[in-house]
Amino acid sequence: MTESTVPPNTDDDDLERAAEHIERPIASLVGDYEEDVRAKRSSIDDVASGSKGVYWLPNLLTTGALFAGFYAVIAGMQGDFYAGAVAIFVAGMLDGLDGRVARLTKTTSAFGAEYDSLADMVSFGVAPALLMFNWALADAGKLGWVAAFLYTACAALRLARFNTQRGNADSTVFTGLASPAAAGVVASSVWLGHEYALPAGGAPLSWVHAALLITVGFLMIARFPYYSFKTVRLEARVPFARILLLVTVLGLVALDPPLVLWCLSCIYAFSGPAQLLQRNLRKKTPTEETEEDVPTNP
Repeated sequence: MTESTVPPNTDDDDLERAAEHIERPIASLVGDYEEDVRAKRSSIDDVASGSKGVYWLPNLLTTGALFAGFYAVIAGMQGDFYAGAVAIFVAGMLDGLDGRVARLTKTTSAFGAEYDSLADMVSFGVAPALLMFNWALADAGKLGWVAAFLYTACAALRLARFNTQRGNADSTVFTGLASPAAAGVVASSVWLGHEYALPAGGAPLSWVHAALLITVGFLMIARFPYYSFKTVRLEARVPFARILLLVTVLGLVALDPPLVLWCLSCIYAFSGPAQLLQRNLRKKTPTEETEEDVPTNP
């Protein structure tokens, strides 16, 4: 009696061949991507194996963040400020996940870093400025679009500086307010005003909202230190009180999302200047040592 052999499963092979037939004409037009061996951020495994292509999971999360930021722009143009503000916060969560997932799965790459930076420019540079402009600054004339432009330009400068200092910067702190946190301040302000039906137009309020955009933009390019949260280890043990504090914060967010998120965003945004001021106050002024009189023998 002969043993029955199990036929190989050809479903995966058929799907792979079908995908190749679809991708072949597209690849002939756009080409493929291969990490440069001279790039400093290229992974050792990719260089050794000479593999082409991009990593699937982290770039999928980055694409989701880019889509959320683009949707925030469309929602703001259509007057749906609630959806626009929520979309920016969704983009912030996806942006925080893509880098952490890439580090955990060891799928970091130069392509992913550049793609993430360009997505951040749309989601946290352009989208918040246009959302605030459509909500409160559309009727403010030149003041409105100049303030929105200054915020967008500061976000671009912040991202460019971060990219050039990526390998040398301290991972525990950010120099300047990170663009997702800055976008959180702007988006939560629009969300709070829309939720409570606060007036947005008028000469005095237009100046207030324009000043908010310019101030947050300045915080992005200033050299204030901000805690980066990159050193938080999700697999590490933490005190029970810290979990209780996290549950309390989540409960408060669920109770009144726009108000609590606005408070948290503002506290973090102004924590940088507060830390710098605290460091300057703690510095001891140098005291000049006085020479002691040496007694002379009679």
